[in-house]
Amino acid sequence: MAKHLIIIALASFALLIARPAAPAQAQTKLASVGGAWQVSMQGQGTGPAVKQTLAIAQKGAAISGTLKAPQGSAVPISGTVKGANIAFSLKRHTPDGDVTQEFAGTVAGDSITGTVTQGQFQIGWTAVRSKQQAAAR
Repeated sequence: MAKHLIIIALASFALLIARPAAPAQAQTKLASVGGAWQVSMQGQGTGPAVKQTLAIAQKGAAISGTLKAPQGSAVPISGTVKGANIAFSLKRHTPDGDVTQEFAGTVAGDSITGTVTQGQFQIGWTAVRSKQQAAAR
């Protein structure tokens, strides 16, 4: 009888050790940012806001796509999503040389608010998911 209790106790102990541990921290849910967005960037000084179209493809935390101004061609973007935070960068080719812009923002449903950095300068930007995409969600 005592031998059976020892075997049962050892088997129970072995199961406790072999059981996978619960994750130390629950994974943060990634914001869903895939689709078309209408972007508005603050103009220089008191100038009007600059409107652009952002198209994002999302695979897990990785994003890629294009940002297009009304009078320019689409520029490729690449970046990441971490929880509700989005970050991406792009390189524009200008007559004065290449310019890199780094976008960072916070996603809240069908909107994004953040800042874009170009060299030493920062301006605010917002984005709203296109109405067709928002209606489909």
